[in-house]
Amino acid sequence: MTMLSVENLAVTRGGLPVLEGVSFALEAGHALVLRGPNGIGKTTLLRTLAGLQPALSGRISMPPETMAYAAHADGLKSTLSVTENLMFWASVYGTGAIDTALDRMNLRQLAERAAHSLSAGQKRRLGLARLLVTGRPVWVLDEPTVSLDAASVALFAEAVRAHLGSGGAALMATHIDLGLEEARVLDLAPFKARPPEEGGIAGSFDEAFA
Repeated sequence: MTMLSVENLAVTRGGLPVLEGVSFALEAGHALVLRGPNGIGKTTLLRTLAGLQPALSGRISMPPETMAYAAHADGLKSTLSVTENLMFWASVYGTGAIDTALDRMNLRQLAERAAHSLSAGQKRRLGLARLLVTGRPVWVLDEPTVSLDAASVALFAEAVRAHLGSGGAALMATHIDLGLEEARVLDLAPFKARPPEEGGIAGSFDEAFA
């Protein structure tokens, strides 16, 4: 079953097109890994899919409310404990349960620690644990393994694998091989936007004011 389809999508950064003609389908139980050189537009594409900025053109089949987005920032409330952070997000998404998130991201022993006292890697694990309390079927992940050691990367990979196994899907930009047999790779280089004089799409708005 196709969970997310993208058709002829063009996205911009700073009002200038960076990608055009992006098309792909993401099936339930599968992951899609975005690849390409720095600056190609991976983050811009993910932000557009997550509803954080408008697309220049094209079609996205799923609304942003069905996706859980994890970016470089961990999105934590520093004065709250690990448990309180997860409970806050569980209440926002209406899911309630946090036990699975604590266990899968190895946070049980840190449950009462304030977020500001965690190491960078622990904060990252807590930020990613938020994905598990959203209840949303599609995870959109931008370099999710930043600050994680090898053991934590393995924990995260297992969490993604469990999400896929339960019928979810994941779209991610990562240079780390997570060992996901369900993953395919989409190279964004062929979708690099061309200048208007070469037949490319011209930008029509400034994101700073969108």
